[in-house]
Amino acid sequence: MRVTKKIKAEQLRRLSIAYAGEGTMLKYTSPFTLLVAVILSAQCTDKRVNIITDRIFPRLDTPEKMGALTQAELEREIHDCGLYKSKAKNLLGMCHMLSEEYDGKVPDDFNKLLKLPGVGRKSANLIMGDVFGKPAIVTDTHCIRLCNRIGLVDGIKEPKKVEMELWKIIPPEEGSDFCHRLVYHGRDVCTARTKPHCEKCCLADICCKQILSLI
Repeated sequence: MRVTKKIKAEQLRRLSIAYAGEGTMLKYTSPFTLLVAVILSAQCTDKRVNIITDRIFPRLDTPEKMGALTQAELEREIHDCGLYKSKAKNLLGMCHMLSEEYDGKVPDDFNKLLKLPGVGRKSANLIMGDVFGKPAIVTDTHCIRLCNRIGLVDGIKEPKKVEMELWKIIPPEEGSDFCHRLVYHGRDVCTARTKPHCEKCCLADICCKQILSLI
């Protein structure tokens, strides 16, 4: 079933009201610290990442400080994070590249961000949107699940394709905030591991899942 553009626009409007002012759940104090947190967040909860970053910052809050560690030392610092060995390798590679090629600063260019170890489209978009205020849509598994369930996209699972479809209906200045709204909605209402709490959902009467159940 395809949801009309009018309904999609109303879905976006209601989400913007329900989660006005909500930003990323990751704690950060600089572009670099957010980049570190984003890399750590792969297959790890934001809550766990915040525990780790609270512990390692401000001791390791610059590319120079973190990049001075050995692989083994950084692994010990982030050992309670999933995939910590590969993440430590990527973090060190990222730190060295920032120091050697970008004067120790996180670039505000999407393609340059993608060249950094451990940074994919999801991470690059989050940095572009949250740090630099540029148009960005973070299509992680959470976003893909909700967009298909609500009806903003129709049976599309590939992250880049979902991103391209969402750009057709989301104003550029709303992209980053939209993704944060989905995170809160998915955590508190339209949950993945339990039955969705449709009774308290601001989209209950215009959700694709609910509409289909009535046909």
